[in-house]
Amino acid sequence: MSQLNPRQREAVHYVDGPLLVLAGAGSGKTSVITRKMAYLIEQVGIPGRHIAAVTFTNKAAREMKERVSRLVDRKLARGLTVSTFHNLGLNMIREEHPHLGYHPGFSLFDAEDAKALLQDLMFTEGGADSGDEVSDIQMTISNWKNGLRGPAEALSKAADEREQRIALIYAKYNEYLKAYNAVDFDDLILLPVQLFRSCPDVLDKWRRKIRYMLVDEYQDTNVCQYELVKLLVADRAAFTVVGDDDQSIYAWRGARPENLAQLKEDFPSLKITKLEQNYRSTSRILRCANTVIANNPHTFEKALWSDHTIGEEIRILRCRNEDAEVDRVATEIIDQKLKQGLSWRDFAVLYRGNHQARLLEMKLQAYQVPYRISGGQSFFSKNEIKDAMSYLRLLINPDDDAAFLRVVNVPRREIGPRTLEQLSHYARSRNVSLFRALGDLGAESHVTEKGLDRLRRFAHWVENTCRRLHEDDPIPVIKQLFTDIEYEEWLHQHAGSPKQAERRMDNIWYLVESVQRMLDDGKGTADEIGIEDAISKLILRDMMEQREEEDDSDKVQLLTLHASKGLEFPHVFIMGLEEEILPHRTSIEEGNIEEERRLMYVGITRARETLTLTYAGQRKQYGEKIETIPSRFLDELPEEDIIWQGLGETDAEANQKKGKATLSALLGDLGA
Repeated sequence: MSQLNPRQREAVHYVDGPLLVLAGAGSGKTSVITRKMAYLIEQVGIPGRHIAAVTFTNKAAREMKERVSRLVDRKLARGLTVSTFHNLGLNMIREEHPHLGYHPGFSLFDAEDAKALLQDLMFTEGGADSGDEVSDIQMTISNWKNGLRGPAEALSKAADEREQRIALIYAKYNEYLKAYNAVDFDDLILLPVQLFRSCPDVLDKWRRKIRYMLVDEYQDTNVCQYELVKLLVADRAAFTVVGDDDQSIYAWRGARPENLAQLKEDFPSLKITKLEQNYRSTSRILRCANTVIANNPHTFEKALWSDHTIGEEIRILRCRNEDAEVDRVATEIIDQKLKQGLSWRDFAVLYRGNHQARLLEMKLQAYQVPYRISGGQSFFSKNEIKDAMSYLRLLINPDDDAAFLRVVNVPRREIGPRTLEQLSHYARSRNVSLFRALGDLGAESHVTEKGLDRLRRFAHWVENTCRRLHEDDPIPVIKQLFTDIEYEEWLHQHAGSPKQAERRMDNIWYLVESVQRMLDDGKGTADEIGIEDAISKLILRDMMEQREEEDDSDKVQLLTLHASKGLEFPHVFIMGLEEEILPHRTSIEEGNIEEERRLMYVGITRARETLTLTYAGQRKQYGEKIETIPSRFLDELPEEDIIWQGLGETDAEANQKKGKATLSALLGDLGA
């Protein structure tokens, strides 16, 4: 989209005060943000180093960066910040760590590290607990952090004994994070907010640094993120935020669509510009989206429209049961692909919950249809990468207990669980990290002589490697590390085949190259970073990209409605349009249908050319067949834009026969 439309142009050129851009699905918001950055640098004269644009995913940040680099002279754009909220927070903590009481090279705990620490705390506080309870406590603490509620406030506002107990664990959890010189994912936003509130001088410094701020996906901000933005822009109110209250689908993560309305209260001079022209979908698809979402209450009214053709009717397919539903979806995809000469990647199947994909996967496999499930195994979740990252984490912060425990016996060093337990008890009693406890004379009376000797040999090797990492070129030192520990030999001993071991070792070398690239990218620029920074950026990327692996091969895309946000496909199927699936049972029970309707809206607006909705008349639940109730959202669609198929039982059987006949004819054509 080379030319801006009048509304987009207005959003790009308005710099006289705070601006909220209400950007409907497919309305070109990324163009607006990137063009605005270029406009601020080239026309308004704000140097790139004084502009910050923040979004929620690495993928979105990368796309924005690439687009800006094509629009603006590199010299002028130098120092421009385009990052995720969490990356911005990480940079702030790195720069201000003395004010926060952290040493350089602090660790970043991912969800698994945090979970292990909580499990440990709960065990020492009285008895082990189920994994579900640990996850529940982890979620509660995360929500408290995102809602700016510290342990003391959480305790004083605890509604019952359960919350009191979690608040006490929360306090201990924070203490231990500090002792390990570590922060968790939520701290990346919370700590800068706390610092800015308590240190006006530091806040002033960052306000001088960031003279203009742009925020993408504003409806997904939580209380903490809202506060961070508000603190940074409060004095000059030079900002543009872009959002769509109709696409706020992350309440379970603390997102508050109300933050859009809150802006008007906090910044009375706020200008509002609406982007309602959609560049993605047919008029009929947009009419359906508008009609459904109109059933939600709105602070801001908007209606998407398009110059595209009216397009095909939206089809609603009633299938006999869940088997018939996945069979119908699979045969429809094969049918459309072959008749219209399409690619597999032109099709996406969306659903409310991951469990709905299992039957569909089996059916696609049976028909030899290539598919990809979004959110498959991330590069960073591979075992060898977790080992390598833990070694790197330990090198930049020996006090990182989670990293220490992961690698102390990988490869085997004959350090048994009993030895580690003895060291752990001693470290706890002294309130120091495991690594630090090894240097204490007192450790000798708590840990067996043989075990302590092996542990100290390991610690001595870590210290030497740390020293070399900082004195020499870090990359050869990291490569030597894997030779020292004979990691490749260990992989060969534990892999199913030599080929598998080689592939795993290649992953390690790819990781080392990524560190090298990060160091090279910054060389000789204002963004130059050291080895500690490169590794902590890599750890953050690991945490943020677990759901962002990219795959461009020709496959049908299977993904949840939540994962589909921000994407678009020519032909979309949404499965399971039934009460208790979409809308979800929990939302019905809690009376929170509005978020489910927004999810439906997000699903509809992913489709460019055709949209097919399916549901099953019967579904198996706990071994019993139950009659389903079609989703209320189907009744909210405009009648003139939809076609119902399969409503009569005979109709359903005829459809299935027709589908089977089509399929065998088509498979015959394929020579299958």
